[in-house]
Amino acid sequence: MPSVEARRAAVLGSPIAHSLSPVLHRAAYAELGLEHWSYDRFEVDEAALPGFVDGLDASWAGLSLTMPLKRAVIPLLDEISATAASVEAVNTVVFTEDGGRVGDNTDIPGMIAALRERGVDKVESAAVLGAGATASSALAALAAVCAGPVTAYVRSPERAAEMRGWGERLGVDVVTADWADGAEALGAPLVIATTPAGATDAFTGSVPEAPGILFDVLYEPWPTELAAAWSARGGAVVGGLDLLVHQALLQVEQMTGRTPAPLSAVRHAGEAALAAR
Repeated sequence: MPSVEARRAAVLGSPIAHSLSPVLHRAAYAELGLEHWSYDRFEVDEAALPGFVDGLDASWAGLSLTMPLKRAVIPLLDEISATAASVEAVNTVVFTEDGGRVGDNTDIPGMIAALRERGVDKVESAAVLGAGATASSALAALAAVCAGPVTAYVRSPERAAEMRGWGERLGVDVVTADWADGAEALGAPLVIATTPAGATDAFTGSVPEAPGILFDVLYEPWPTELAAAWSARGGAVVGGLDLLVHQALLQVEQMTGRTPAPLSAVRHAGEAALAAR
């Protein structure tokens, strides 16, 4: 049996080799003096998830989950937070002292914290590029940040219907538009790009003279062409690493019960890891 001080946590997903979570969590442990804590990564798909979770012993404090496990884990949990339930996605599991499994979503408060770090507390309107799982989390974050309508630029009528449905569920006034008109999104006070690498490259020539705030959820490659063009125009850019750092610190706090490590130290660890790739 491990000593009572030895605790474990890890990130699960497939593919998982690219994950920065071990770097960020280990940096936080070092800052907090948690010498007996370890954090690893495991390649786990939806089929293997139940067996993996059932095989964990009492040394485990928690799990971070990435795709494709954020919804697959929900039936395995004893309870989930209202935040996770709002988007039907869990990225954090905490194991309680009595063996309970509690799910939460730190992506949403992580987005809000990343924006607030850059002074964005409230905007009158916003635009979202894309309609995947990250887009629903973006809408949930916008419920706390955006006072007016959100225009979602999507590729199909089915995606448009999904985004309007999420808007109704989350209390956000969502208007949908065709992806072909995505360049029009760049005039919004806040633009959140939730698309894969390269998807927004075609819009770089449409960055306005005085852009607002761009939140591009990618962190590799970085900067994206859109983020670079935005910065060149003097616009404020929030990146995927900002989101990763904030959501990871929230996970650390939940799993360890300790106040998170200094933001700068954890961000520096992430920057160094990306630079070394």
